[in-house]
Amino acid sequence: MIKILKSCTTLALSLAFATSAIAQEPLKALGTGEGELSIVAWAGYIERGETDKAYDWVTDFEKSSGCKVSVKTAATSDEMVALMNEGGFDLVTASGDASLRLVAGKRVQPINTDLIPSWKTLDTRMQDAPWHTVKGTHYGTPYVWGPNVLMYNTEAFKGEAPKSWKVVFEEMTLPDGKSNKGRVQAYDGPIHVADAANYLMAHKPELGIKDPYELNEEQYKAALDILRVQRTLVGRYWHDAMIQIDDFKNEGVVASGSWPFQVNLLTAEKQPIAAVFPEEGTTGWADTTMLSSESAHPNCAYMWMEHSLSPKVQGDVSAWFGANPSVGAACKGNALLTDEGCKTNGYENFEKVKFWKTPVAKCASQSECVPYHRWVSDYIGVIGGR
Repeated sequence: MIKILKSCTTLALSLAFATSAIAQEPLKALGTGEGELSIVAWAGYIERGETDKAYDWVTDFEKSSGCKVSVKTAATSDEMVALMNEGGFDLVTASGDASLRLVAGKRVQPINTDLIPSWKTLDTRMQDAPWHTVKGTHYGTPYVWGPNVLMYNTEAFKGEAPKSWKVVFEEMTLPDGKSNKGRVQAYDGPIHVADAANYLMAHKPELGIKDPYELNEEQYKAALDILRVQRTLVGRYWHDAMIQIDDFKNEGVVASGSWPFQVNLLTAEKQPIAAVFPEEGTTGWADTTMLSSESAHPNCAYMWMEHSLSPKVQGDVSAWFGANPSVGAACKGNALLTDEGCKTNGYENFEKVKFWKTPVAKCASQSECVPYHRWVSDYIGVIGGR
């Protein structure tokens, strides 16, 4: 609990000074690499072949640039914000529910896209995306994106894919004849409130939810009510991908929101696991490689951002994580991703994914919304049984 409270205090401080960011001047010209580079990243985002020799996009970069890469893995967006507030890192692979907080908190700096030759190869849907672009200023390079899928145990569901998120939000008897109570999981992060809101958009349209990240008091209360019901079903809240994998293998978990990363690793181990894009649609993440405002190694950082946009890296990352590349050329000719990989990973569903973003009081879809600091404190309460 102390750890949770410390994290929330850090978040509160971050949000307290989240006023309009004043852009500092980006780097004018690329210089000599400083010899090292530190990155805060999601699990599976920066691989050097230690888990699988086929997946290594770090070793060649280190050889060509002379920049030794170190990685700090973060399990949630809130942890990424806390780490960037502490300092000492050059880059962060931030999702949309963290990126603008980092901009507003002046923890990241604008980038000079002229120093990233591959910028022009980016999917046009990603170049000016609102999660990394503020008033025409870019605060990072798009990395990869994907949906939060519903992962399930095929034996428990008797080979019939669940059609709805209902299996993790409401008590029910599963096809194997057993209750889902104690056998489902939910994401251990305040942004999960949006998943409940997304569910309500389909099942209680009278609430008038237009955006799962923009909720008035009535809509927000309804989402919390759904989450309190879910609390009675959840055996464990997850935020560590590897622990969730173990829970599906050894602890009897049969359904949960998850990332394609876990699905891919479990299916590679021949586990009875599959994933589905439910009828209500999904939330999702579009991640941006952002440069710390206090980076000690900006030249190595720019070299990495350019490297990260090569079709080979984009394809390899997408294959490993079950994600989609931000460079369309990566969808063809990559041995690991294969020419069908982008379709399999939902590349054509971009418009259907409700991408993570930080909830704010002054929202676009209605006059006033519940801000993120409320999501943080109330979700801790939900997990605690309140």
